[in-house]
Amino acid sequence: MRRVETIINNDTISLEACLDLPDLKGCYPGVVLCHPHPLYGGNMNNNVILAVSRALTREGAASLRFNFRGVGRSQGSFGGGVLEQDDARAALSYLVKHEEINPARVGIMGYSFGGVVALPVGGGSSAVKAIAGVSPVITTGVLKDCVKPKLIICGAEDNIVPSSLVLRGTADMAEPKIVEVIPGVDHFWWGCEKEAADMVADFFVRILNRAE
Repeated sequence: MRRVETIINNDTISLEACLDLPDLKGCYPGVVLCHPHPLYGGNMNNNVILAVSRALTREGAASLRFNFRGVGRSQGSFGGGVLEQDDARAALSYLVKHEEINPARVGIMGYSFGGVVALPVGGGSSAVKAIAGVSPVITTGVLKDCVKPKLIICGAEDNIVPSSLVLRGTADMAEPKIVEVIPGVDHFWWGCEKEAADMVADFFVRILNRAE
């Protein structure tokens, strides 16, 4: 895996980011990864975010991890999940313009709080061809009319974003969608990161490699 540390410009602020690429040169599918809650220690080096990034690069896809405003070396301050959507849009813009990314094969994923950001941004972006959420916080009505492929996974033992809430939030999402509740897994996926990452990477590679 090749790691390219970079800065993304988002209007008046800059965002710390890292583009993870497969070892061989090419024109890859790419996925923007949105991290957990900034006020509770979430950042682009979260265990789930890193695991997904590694799984994607093993499967020949790139990932763009970035810190939301006010996290790490990113400028600005917490935006309640609203301004962070602007951050994700800036990350998507950076990704599709990168010379090693195929702009027709781009996805977005959010973990936990990242779901508040990734799901609506993915649904509203013409650049995004596939959307995934890992233990995501799901806002009412999100993706109700979105016919892009969707993967939502969560843990059966999650007491922060319970699977019942995830199932309720995905019930109105348009098809196609895959919703999986994983037995024995809590919100943090400790020790189960690879399982989550493999599911997410397999989904994106399968969908994005056939995107046009």
